[in-house]
Amino acid sequence: MSQTLKHLKALNDPTRLRLLALLQNEELSVNELQNITELGQSRISTHLSLLQEAGLLISRREGKRSLYKINNDSTIKTLSWIVPVIESTKGQAEHKEDAKNLKRVINQRNKQHQLYFNQVAGRFDQKYGPGRSWQAFGKLLIELVPPLDIADLGSGEGLVGELLAQKARNVFCVDISKKIVRFGQTNAIKNGIKNIEFLHGDIEKIPLKTKSVDVALFSQSLHHAKKPQTAINEAHRILRASGQLIILDLLEHQFTQAKEVYGDHWLGFSKNTLHNWIEESGFSKINLSEADREEDPPHFTTLLATAQKHG
Repeated sequence: MSQTLKHLKALNDPTRLRLLALLQNEELSVNELQNITELGQSRISTHLSLLQEAGLLISRREGKRSLYKINNDSTIKTLSWIVPVIESTKGQAEHKEDAKNLKRVINQRNKQHQLYFNQVAGRFDQKYGPGRSWQAFGKLLIELVPPLDIADLGSGEGLVGELLAQKARNVFCVDISKKIVRFGQTNAIKNGIKNIEFLHGDIEKIPLKTKSVDVALFSQSLHHAKKPQTAINEAHRILRASGQLIILDLLEHQFTQAKEVYGDHWLGFSKNTLHNWIEESGFSKINLSEADREEDPPHFTTLLATAQKHG
């Protein structure tokens, strides 16, 4: 088969054109392409293999992963018309979304502090030492937090809120359960915590004034919301200028029993979906990362998202 026919066959698929558009100016791994497109890993690998076989892609190894990019070899005679074909597809909505997600993935790659944190976290439990625990480590880090007004949205009984109250100016714990709110407030009084207040309310209609807090926190609560986008909009409303949004929640998973067992409305969120919701709510300086992955099935992965309200 001639080179031209191989290229025509390889380009006769919208998914392969989509991948070529992403790899035209960037070198990406399968995992990065998966994060951008939300396509299955095996599907991406199959298409990359076909494109590489046709000579349209080249790859190189970096540690345990392979990085792919478009083959710009000047000896490829059909390159002069292949590039315009790729360019012609970029006006589609799917490619516009890919371009936005590509920018996020490249920014994430460039943020080396996450790599350093993962290295530290990976070493932390390798060797036992007296008093060496995540609980102690967490309390140490709390001491570095400045006095702020914090809204713990979907707080439950207030375990996180009580910890934050050690250094915060005020903590407002909002929960939909009246029983939990009563328990949390009673427990706070019992423990002598005076700067924490429990409020009964829905995270989609937060019972706090506009521009009243410095930090809005969703800690494993957003997947209980019927309309997570509305909850994020509400977080934006209650934050002061330059206030911080923090979301700790699950990466999208297939453990459907979670809806029955835990009362979840959502089976986690994809990075792209969560990023888009945050951006559409008016936040900037958005950063998403995988904070943890459980070793046991169903291997829940926790996402950490942070963003800032415009000043």
